Amino acid sequence: MTLPEGKKIYFSSDNHLGAPTTEASKPREQKFVAWLDEVKQDAAAIFLLGDLFDFWFEYKTVVPKGFTRTLGKLAEISDSGIPIYFFVGNHDLWMNGYFEEELGIPVYHEPREFIISSGAGTPNSKTSFFIGHGDGLGPEDKGYKRMKKVFTNPLFQWLFKWVHPDIGVRVGQYMSVKNKLISGDEDAKFLGEDNEWLVAYCKRKLEEKHRDYFVFGHRHLPLEIPLKDHSKYINLGDWIQYYTYGVFDGKNFKLKKF
Repeated sequence: MTLPEGKKIYFSSDNHLGAPTTEASKPREQKFVAWLDEVKQDAAAIFLLGDLFDFWFEYKTVVPKGFTRTLGKLAEISDSGIPIYFFVGNHDLWMNGYFEEELGIPVYHEPREFIISSGAGTPNSKTSFFIGHGDGLGPEDKGYKRMKKVFTNPLFQWLFKWVHPDIGVRVGQYMSVKNKLISGDEDAKFLGEDNEWLVAYCKRKLEEKHRDYFVFGHRHLPLEIPLKDHSKYINLGDWIQYYTYGVFDGKNFKLKKF
């Protein structure tokens, strides 16, 4: 991916739209849409790192009701030619073609590396990013890892599709709000570098290959933690308490507040 001069790449995660209720989350949705309107002015690409929705499940012909402002704005930006990349989170991992077909947005279910080349003025400058939501990585998060194996099991998903959407979506929304293993907020505070399991994961990945930036969500905390060899772990925070996002201008990555 080449970053043209004067353009930037934006990163966001953990909106949890629909939580705790649709009405309660609407002001947060409007704020996020306003952010999308602002960043589209100079965005070369936008990365959404999961948990955009507090619950999402795609039946064959049905998706959850609501989120019209967000989906419409994403469609508008995608149609304008600005690429958007979506990494599923633990709340919206049941995506199966809707974003690709309706919005033209590729969806990734695993972390992935991107190489970004800067444009004019900085020839041959390349920056490596390792990007994902962050759930289920590292040595901890064991309870969620067990639960994720169930959620991603094709048999479980097939069985859930036979539940009427009015019932299935309501159950899913209730579980997303109430179950701390799903919500991931049972430890939504900084644990110290030595106890942050995503930091441990990044350090282990660095032993395999150098990356300049590891960018994740999931922890709901805006974090910037230097690693060895001029590498850095970034956590984007959320759009519930912090309203933080990441921006890369070809030279530097910064966390900002909207």
